[in-house]
Amino acid sequence: MTEVWVYTLGSVIVVSLVSLVGVFALGINPKRLERTLLYLVSFSAGALLGDVFIHILPEIMEGEGAVRSGVYVLAGIILFFVLERVLRWHHSHGSHEEEVHAVVYLTILGDALHNFLDGIAIAAAFLISIPVGIATAVAVIFHEIPQEIGQFAILVHGGWSRKKALLYNFFSAATAVAGVLLVLLFAHSFYGAPEVLLGLGAASFIYIAMSDLIPELQKEHRLVRSAFQLAWMIIGIGIMALLLLLE
Repeated sequence: MTEVWVYTLGSVIVVSLVSLVGVFALGINPKRLERTLLYLVSFSAGALLGDVFIHILPEIMEGEGAVRSGVYVLAGIILFFVLERVLRWHHSHGSHEEEVHAVVYLTILGDALHNFLDGIAIAAAFLISIPVGIATAVAVIFHEIPQEIGQFAILVHGGWSRKKALLYNFFSAATAVAGVLLVLLFAHSFYGAPEVLLGLGAASFIYIAMSDLIPELQKEHRLVRSAFQLAWMIIGIGIMALLLLLE
């Protein structure tokens, strides 16, 4: 159990530090940054889906519990759909004058919740096995890089100073630590907790990839760039497949 704690806390600390990557985007040309972000988004979509279908689902969908695990994943997808609709509903009912202000705080709130769930998914994966935990942590890190750069840009555009945006971005990322501690301290209090939490984690990754990342890629209509996006997505999946060598 000590090994699980060390690996899990080490992984989530690295994930939290990724929130600081936004500062490196400050000196990049906006057009070049936008193009690079799309490729990073493609890569992270592939990594998330690769982790789900190559590592997580094969681990939890075994034997008689396969149907139950499938229900956990489906329930998670519905849950995340409802949560996103609630956040969007609150945003759409804000006044025009407060729109930017609302976007900033809703962005932070949504990211804090997302990182908390990432922490839960990472910890649950390490409880299943160290290799599955490493694969999940790597997938989360790959996803966090483009997300944190984009979020940092939203916060600055919304009126915050760069220092304040970076600080609050880090605070929201640190909620992943809370998710990890919640799982490690209480997961063994009831039977089947790792499978339930990992099912929800898989649902989170699927929902993020299919509802947030891939729709952004569909906006690109130029054939060459679309081909590059597909290539980067396949590379993301390929890296998840290579991590099977750890098992």
